[in-house]
Formats: sequence, C-alpha cells, structure tokens
Amino acid sequence: MESSISSLLASYGWWLLALLLIAAEMITPGYFLLWIGLASAVMGLIMLAVPGLAFLAQAVLFALLSIALCFVYWKYIRPAAERRDDQPLLNRKGDRMIGRRVTVVDAIVNGRGKAKVGDSVWLIQGEDCASGTSVTVTAVIGTTLQVVADPQP
Repeated sequence: MESSISSLLASYGWWLLALLLIAAEMITPGYFLLWIGLASAVMGLIMLAVPGLAFLAQAVLFALLSIALCFVYWKYIRPAAERRDDQPLLNRKGDRMIGRRVTVVDAIVNGRGKAKVGDSVWLIQGEDCASGTSVTVTAVIGTTLQVVADPQP
C-alpha cells in the first residue's frame, strides 16, 4: 500500500511538469514545449510502473524522451502538417481569381478602374476600356487585379 502511494507521489512531479510545459506552450509560439511536456507525462507513467527508478536515471530517460519526441515532430509531424495540397489557394482569394472573367463597373481610365467580382468591387489595372466591358484577370498585385479585355465576338 505504501509503495503504491509513494509511486503515485513520485509520478505527480512529472505530471505537474507536463501540465506546466503544455500550459507554457499555449502562451509561446511554436510546438517545442508540447513535446517536452509529453515526455514529462510519459515519465509520470513510467514512474507508476517503475517506482524505484533513481533520480539520475529519471533525468537521463526524460532527456532521451524529450529529444526523441522533438525529433519525431521535426522529422515527421511538422512536414505532414505543412502539406496542404488539397486546397493550396484556400486563403489566397486574389490568386483564386486568376483566369476569372469579371465585368468593369468603373471604366478603366489611365490604366485604373474597378470591377465587380461576386458581391464586391475590386481595383483593377489594365488597358483603358468602358464600363460594362468583360475582362479576364491575369494576375494579382496586392489587392489590385491585373486584367486584359476579352476579345470582342
């Protein structure tokens, strides 16, 4: 009975460290402290299984677990999280408009005008043309669409 209580108390320190590190991760940018916090949580579980583990062995095991978990993150998890092939233009509304046909609402004069895109109006640059002309978006510079007039049928 007493050994189970002492093993539980020995693992509390590691779990407390895990909570502190994971809480610090919420405050700081990145994911570095999360993996060290998880290593600390694993150490808490190890201390339940092996309650008589010497402090030096605990420290070495914790360091090895931290390095291993950080390596797994940098080598495998981070690259997988950065791949977003399914929707590469998700947060790039301007780039999604390249190739789209839009209608000029304010005539392009001296190379600048406005076009209706969906339910909003965007600044456009291109050759001068009248209001109501259909144009195709060829590029996006900042929030300005580069356009060319569609050929007349």
